[in-house]
Amino acid sequence: MDKLERLLNLAAALLDADRPLTADELRDRIGGYPDGKATFRRAFERDKDDLRAMGLPIAVEPVPGSDPPTDGYRMRRADYSGAEIRLEPDELAALHLATNLVRLDGAESGLIKLGAGGESAADQVGYVPFDDSLAVLIAAAADRKSVTFTYNETVRAVEPWQLSFSRGHWYLAGWDRVREDERLYRVDRIDGDVEPGDDATHEVGSVDDPKDLRGWELGDGEAIRARVQIDAVQAAHARHLLGTVEEQADGSVIADMDVRNPEAFRSFVLSFLDHAEVLDPPELRQGVVDWLESFA
Repeated sequence: MDKLERLLNLAAALLDADRPLTADELRDRIGGYPDGKATFRRAFERDKDDLRAMGLPIAVEPVPGSDPPTDGYRMRRADYSGAEIRLEPDELAALHLATNLVRLDGAESGLIKLGAGGESAADQVGYVPFDDSLAVLIAAAADRKSVTFTYNETVRAVEPWQLSFSRGHWYLAGWDRVREDERLYRVDRIDGDVEPGDDATHEVGSVDDPKDLRGWELGDGEAIRARVQIDAVQAAHARHLLGTVEEQADGSVIADMDVRNPEAFRSFVLSFLDHAEVLDPPELRQGVVDWLESFA
């Protein structure tokens, strides 16, 4: 378990707590901490500091009925509801803005400090939203619960596996019970509230990190296998963008691509102007033709 996953699990456990939880209870519930008592306490204290630096208030309260009296921790939703996490420009620069990825490093470098910057999101170089829907998804992933929500005008029943922030958006990876397959959703495209459900039943699987996916691969639909031929004059550029391609005798290349986002696929093809041709499938080829003809 990496530090980001542990922090998300800690935040979810604190948000879901109906009473103050002791440090030992949190360690057992979250996992991922060192075994030694002293090293655990140091890691736990750093994690609390990191969450507080993100603007998430952690309350310290006596644990009811403890003897001797013991401190516990929890996070009241009312204390942070509607809060937003903002990155200072110099912090984002240090993380290389070109990656468009917020990374939470290990103990040596500490968590990115997220604090107030300008007066609005437009004043910020980076803007990382955090709302109640995201909190419900994190809690469900940590506690192995299902959720329901509306996405693309369809009600989805999903078992959350992982939340990640990439390219300026939060993404949810998990098991779609209706489609009986792994799916990736962009959280800001969820319509309305996220409702918690029953216990998750499907084993957690491996998921693609959104930062490793190209635009046409990002989506929640079934992947469509596309074949695109790119002329010799643009073949080197295609190899650079796509990696493995099928070499042709005339110097052109053919690329096989898994498409979940037809609009992003169309934009990629048209970036080669008249040097790329969609060979298969017919519906994607016709989609490009229809789009071009709409401007004629």
